[in-house]
Amino acid sequence: MPQKHDIVILGGGMITEMQILPSIYHLQRLGLIDHISICALNSPPLQQLAKNTTLKKAFPGQSFTSFPDFDSVSPKENFPELYKKVIKDIPPRNIVAIALPDQLHFETVMYALEHDQHVLCVKPLALKNEHAIQIEKTAYERGLFVGIEYHKRFDDRVAIARQKYRAGHFGEFRLGMATLIEPWYYRDSNFQNWCTTENSDMFTYIGCHYVDQVHMITGLLPTQISVYGSVEDYPNGNQGYLWTNARIVWENGASLSVLNGMGYPNVGPGGNSQGIWLFTQGEKDGGILFHDDQYRGIKHSYLVKGTDPGESYYNEPSPDYFKLIDRGGQGLTPVGYGYRSIEGIVQAIDRVESTGQANLEQRQKVIKQIDAEGIIATPANSAFNELVIQAGRMSILSGGRDVVIEYGEKPQVRFKELSEYHQI
Repeated sequence: MPQKHDIVILGGGMITEMQILPSIYHLQRLGLIDHISICALNSPPLQQLAKNTTLKKAFPGQSFTSFPDFDSVSPKENFPELYKKVIKDIPPRNIVAIALPDQLHFETVMYALEHDQHVLCVKPLALKNEHAIQIEKTAYERGLFVGIEYHKRFDDRVAIARQKYRAGHFGEFRLGMATLIEPWYYRDSNFQNWCTTENSDMFTYIGCHYVDQVHMITGLLPTQISVYGSVEDYPNGNQGYLWTNARIVWENGASLSVLNGMGYPNVGPGGNSQGIWLFTQGEKDGGILFHDDQYRGIKHSYLVKGTDPGESYYNEPSPDYFKLIDRGGQGLTPVGYGYRSIEGIVQAIDRVESTGQANLEQRQKVIKQIDAEGIIATPANSAFNELVIQAGRMSILSGGRDVVIEYGEKPQVRFKELSEYHQI
């Protein structure tokens, strides 16, 4: 029988509101989650979550405990260390879900592990490979599970492509392009406070999805990367790499270009612009893998436009990432790979815990089984992502220089030497 787990969500921003909290509410409804707490830097996002009319309609009678309490503190007061007390106060071997800016992941993941909590973390897990290795070691020694929320791994398109590619039906990946351009209104959001040049960039934030996806499909590892970023001002005057162009070279010599940015039109019919194109080759012919993730075959024209940013009268909604729909019964049901990803990580934690708290060796065995399955991203099976992020940051901060990724006993990243380029 599944166990009920308490969960603390760190971060009350967009991803918590649109994916994590509704997924957790549904898992609470199904009996996998018990008490829900959400801890944020300050109270306004928590108040917004509590008053969200869509969530109230979808999950009537369900709620969370807010830290800080938005009813009793000033909205202008910040509590940067409050998450530590919240984690200390929950019983061990429950769940901490981390939905914070990229540069805060390592510190908060380690704090959760050191207090004997399983972890669900939005991607990327960390910005340096050495940090990912430290997380892996600490979690394994304690028999704790860490799942990284690369939700495109739970897209059925990716699962189908993975099976076909690994059965040899595509041949070998040779050249590809992926793109994910987020809406313009992201510039006006909290992104302008944290996704700044010194902390992150659009490739680190969202392009990593497609590097992970190519590995998920092909099993190949990335060996070289260059990232060029265009620096622009946010509305608040902070500067960010709001447009990025990355080129990733893989161990078989294949190349993937990844385009990212904050520039999809607010009046556009979709939530963003995204897709992936891979060209492959066999002995006598070529193959193509094309996922049009921008247009999912639905066209709507409404008489009443929604009030959320980016809403339009003409709409091409995606049913695949995350939607709340009526499946009968009370409230609404989350569907899509965004929900399946959260569910999969919580179920993995339950697999580990079902072995019994006293049996460390058995918990470690289950963790290794999940690592080997390669479906859920874990520190052990997706450490290449942190190498890519680390190399990408080196590259973008140096104007796009090529950075080499080296594997082995001590993986590392380094700038490519001039002597390593082919001479024509």
